[in-house]
Amino acid sequence: MTQQSVEPRTTADDAGEGTRVPAGRSWLDRYFHISHRGSTVAREVRGGVTTFMAMAYILLLNPLILSGKDVAGATLGQQALITATAFAAALTTLLMGFVGKVPLALAAGLSVSGVLASQVAPEMTWPQAMGMCVMYGVVIMLLVVTGLREMIMNAIPLALKHAITMGIGLFIALIGFYKSGFVHQGEATPVTLGPAGELAGWPVLLFAGTLLLIFMLQARNIPGAILIGIVGGTVVAAVLNAAGVVDPKQWAAGAPELHGSAVSMPDFSLFGDVEFGGWGEVGAMTVGMIVFTLVLAGFFDAMATIIGVGTEAKLADDKGRMPGLSKALFVDGAGGAIGGVSGGSGQTVFIESATGVGEGARTGLASVVTGLFFAACLFFTPLTAIVPQEVASAALVVIGAMMLMNARHVDWADRATAIPVFLTVVLMPFTYTITTGVAAGVISYVAIKTAQGKWREIGAFMWVLTAVFLVYFALNPIESWLGVH
Repeated sequence: MTQQSVEPRTTADDAGEGTRVPAGRSWLDRYFHISHRGSTVAREVRGGVTTFMAMAYILLLNPLILSGKDVAGATLGQQALITATAFAAALTTLLMGFVGKVPLALAAGLSVSGVLASQVAPEMTWPQAMGMCVMYGVVIMLLVVTGLREMIMNAIPLALKHAITMGIGLFIALIGFYKSGFVHQGEATPVTLGPAGELAGWPVLLFAGTLLLIFMLQARNIPGAILIGIVGGTVVAAVLNAAGVVDPKQWAAGAPELHGSAVSMPDFSLFGDVEFGGWGEVGAMTVGMIVFTLVLAGFFDAMATIIGVGTEAKLADDKGRMPGLSKALFVDGAGGAIGGVSGGSGQTVFIESATGVGEGARTGLASVVTGLFFAACLFFTPLTAIVPQEVASAALVVIGAMMLMNARHVDWADRATAIPVFLTVVLMPFTYTITTGVAAGVISYVAIKTAQGKWREIGAFMWVLTAVFLVYFALNPIESWLGVH
């Protein structure tokens, strides 16, 4: 009896991918299309672990950014924030793996957290701020479902998209320098080096050393440079503290010590602590601008990141189309609502997903692995909490530097591009609000294009944005004119 060869067959789970795949595959292979995308289970697991290692720093940085007081003087507990950050990252990343089936991991967006800490919390309570996260997540999901998300992306000039990313990066870097104690509010000047024009104390020097270490590791293309730098800085901090070299009072958020066991049950006290309404003192216009700013903060990087990582994984074609794109965009939007309900800020796709792709990840199985690692971190919050604020702040500066690299895409010789980009980038940190930078960039772009006689190139959406931002800048005079207080 002659042996018959088995012909490849197309299975139902590959519908829409236009491929013929071999028979006899496991359910795991069939569900995630592992063989079809030229990968193996081992590669997916390795890629998922690598992605987690590259972005685990978010468990430290997000609680650091959200550590401030709200309008009522209340703060969010560190243990609860770590739990919320890990839980939201785990849930959204698992959803991306099982639903989107692409190697993309999500966690708290530093740009979104920056808006919550600098613009939202000073105006309202933390539960109301998390309600804003839910609202912006719902808005993004509606934009995806209606197809408007891509239309809006295409309407905003590419240079302004890069400028928004760069401005947020500079803003995040400023937060890092300030949280570390490297930069202080001055007396004779707005800001100064250290508390009196000079660096003081071992913790600040440790920040500087950690920052240099991470930059050196990145220059050597060492995978997981940020995480390695944070671990190294924490070890040095613990040694210095144990040796009595550092006065415990010098540490901004407490000495790097482990109190009790490294394992504990998660603290879900922030879960579901969300409020909608009670914004009478803030005003409808301010609420609208906050939601709009959160949408901007979580909007622009996500699609570019998804397409960029998808292209690196050879999943996207030359037009940016890739399997599961609409589902991936929807999960990314849902991350805003999930993060708000969890109390850990809006979630968005992380560019660090590319590190897992570099290790061979091609499917959603890698995201499932990353999500499971985040879930495991729920039980190790005491271990995460020993990282000094000064060490974690170094990573914020590094992330800011990475976001500023978008400057290479800007045509600085074109005034219609350079001036709006400049205003967008510098006004975010100088005014400590992301909205002001975006508004100045949009208005100046429209004004300069109009002055050049190129008003037809602007587009209807940009004109609408300009009108909205003009009202935003003139809100106080308008309210005074109308007698509204």
